[in-house]
Amino acid sequence: MRNSRIGIIGGSGLYNIEGFHNQKWVRIRTPFGPPSDELLTGELAGRDIVFLPRHARGHRILPGELNHRANIWAMKKLGVGWVISVSAVGSLQAKYRPCDIVMIDQFLDRTKRSSEHTFFGRGIVAHIAFANPICEELRQLLMKSARSLKARVHDGGTYVNMEGPAFSTRAESLTNHELGHDVIGMTNLGEAKCAREAQIAYATLAMVTDYDCWKDDEAHVTVEMVVANLIKNASLAKLVISDVVPKIPEIADCSCHHSLKNAFLTDKKLWPAKRKSELKILLGNDC
Repeated sequence: MRNSRIGIIGGSGLYNIEGFHNQKWVRIRTPFGPPSDELLTGELAGRDIVFLPRHARGHRILPGELNHRANIWAMKKLGVGWVISVSAVGSLQAKYRPCDIVMIDQFLDRTKRSSEHTFFGRGIVAHIAFANPICEELRQLLMKSARSLKARVHDGGTYVNMEGPAFSTRAESLTNHELGHDVIGMTNLGEAKCAREAQIAYATLAMVTDYDCWKDDEAHVTVEMVVANLIKNASLAKLVISDVVPKIPEIADCSCHHSLKNAFLTDKKLWPAKRKSELKILLGNDC
């Protein structure tokens, strides 16, 4: 496996990391439509970095409007082998306080967009293993960096991916709380599925901004509350990223980077030529 760039998907302010040099915005065209924005390339701690503002600069794209396929395809096109997702989440349990980090290791899909969370179909059938949807190697590295910075960080947790854009009803929030789930957000599941299909290692820094609305002794989540804690969380996320980047392996060769090895059911002789062309960057030698 060749040396790989490190991708970061998160809020628009995250690219203002101290030491992020030689920055250049790059426009990428994909077979799946436009990514959220141009991608910012540069160097941090001696490593090549690619940053994508998930909701575009100026926060102009709803969670339900995100084009996960285009975002991940663009990352792959630029040679990314590892993706760090920095994501705002609501806490579903009292132990996760605002400004804590939850190093999630599972997802619960509450979306209705599964057909938009895969590169396959239209002539090519493939099924990836997704029992462990987060790259454990990258997750552990992020957790160690967060702990070294004395952050309040939690090992493991289930991320409930709702659609939004409205926040949860109290009944929904209470149900997720009583079922024992950990955090709730609107963006990461599609990213994680597409990253696994693209053979990119993916892990999430789930940054707690609020208690959703299940907790009677706390105010229910509002945009003002989320934004205030987003600003605090961004500073911590930058520190964690700066610390972890030089520790991520330069050679992308964990199990996530071989996720398509036994995934295909359709004989390659039957693959439509157009689909092969669209997926060539993702599949490499598997195409």
